[in-house]
Amino acid sequence: MTKNKKVNQMWGGRFDAQPSDIMTQINASIDVDKRLYKQDISGSKAHATMLVAQNIIPAADGVKIQDGLDQILGEIEDGTFEFSTALEDIHMNIESRLKDIIGDAAGKLHTARSRNDQVATDFKLWVREACDALEAKIDSVQSTLTKLIKEHDNTIMPGFTHLQVAQPVTLAIHLDAYKQMLERDKLRVTDCRVRLNQSPLGAAALSGTGFPIDRDATAKALGFDAPQPNTMDAVASRDFATEFLFCTAQCGLHLSRLAEEIILWSTPQFGFITLSDSWSTGSSIMPQKKNPDAAELVRAKTGRLNGNLIQLMTVLKALPLTYNKDLQDDKACVFESFDVIMLCLETTSGMVDSMTVHKDKMLEAAQSGYSTATEIADWLVRELGMPFRDAHHITGAIVKVAEDKKCRLDELSLEDMKKIEPQINDSIFNVLSVEGAVKSRRK
Repeated sequence: MTKNKKVNQMWGGRFDAQPSDIMTQINASIDVDKRLYKQDISGSKAHATMLVAQNIIPAADGVKIQDGLDQILGEIEDGTFEFSTALEDIHMNIESRLKDIIGDAAGKLHTARSRNDQVATDFKLWVREACDALEAKIDSVQSTLTKLIKEHDNTIMPGFTHLQVAQPVTLAIHLDAYKQMLERDKLRVTDCRVRLNQSPLGAAALSGTGFPIDRDATAKALGFDAPQPNTMDAVASRDFATEFLFCTAQCGLHLSRLAEEIILWSTPQFGFITLSDSWSTGSSIMPQKKNPDAAELVRAKTGRLNGNLIQLMTVLKALPLTYNKDLQDDKACVFESFDVIMLCLETTSGMVDSMTVHKDKMLEAAQSGYSTATEIADWLVRELGMPFRDAHHITGAIVKVAEDKKCRLDELSLEDMKKIEPQINDSIFNVLSVEGAVKSRRK
């Protein structure tokens, strides 16, 4: 087991006393930001390479630094690295261990760099990777929806407004609505990635450095499009993080709407679907229960995604330039939201992919509620040249007859409708059935 020094010597020269135990506890972020270890090592390697290329540190020290960082990466990934709260964060944990391995040459790594630009760089690298992973996961859920859309192109179900039967649609159209929502979610993630892809590295504490560094070289090495042009903005801004949190919250909102429909559809009152046992749970007291808990949890986690967005926006509100310790609380909410949205997407895909669709129940529901009434009004306008308001009034009267007779609109006789509007002819029956109504609106 490797050991890190427990005394923080990073700023100790200015202080006579060690931090109190409580100060150490509130000041430390290693339990959260150790997740940035890969990004921190990548940033340090790029920085060290640039320092050597610019003749700021000796090439021999650069080699030692690179080798030492590679060793640390291996130790962290094989679980032998010991993280120390006394060393506050991932940056100092790695730097301290680097000194254990290569000696004083480790101290040269921090030349022309501050933890301010270091953490901003690490965090941007992490969020950029998270954007790529989130975009791919959304695409995967869309693929699941696409498969079902193809399978249910002719599965008729009711479309709703106000949760009342409105017009007949197909399950394919209904599911495609969510696919389109996810497409916009995916585009938002892509846009977020584009905007964040400027490098803070080289901004140092806030105003750059007097060393002849090459910010373009480190930006290119780390896959950024360019250095961030304003060094104060580079260390002080976290709008890339709030934008990412908005992306997760908005995507979670869309998943929550679908989850709510899955919950409704799986009730006996709807009976549109049966969820797989793999995505349901039982009751501890009611043996007959099959609960859509996976969908309910997806619905619930929207609160956490929304809360994390508000949390970080509240942290950032009214912060003066440039870096403030408040920014240490920028990562936990982002990490959690990423984990939550990825889990919700995976859960949604699994539920939807394995659910059983009851076409007969959907069709029966579509035939209720006089869902083809709008087609009658449209037919009167289209075939008889009526103003829509007149057609609307006549259609309402026809619906009232069907209500009195307790029958569907397509079960009314031509004579029943002619009593209300004598010009109606038997071609109206082409749009009175749910199948005819859906066909009439196909583009």
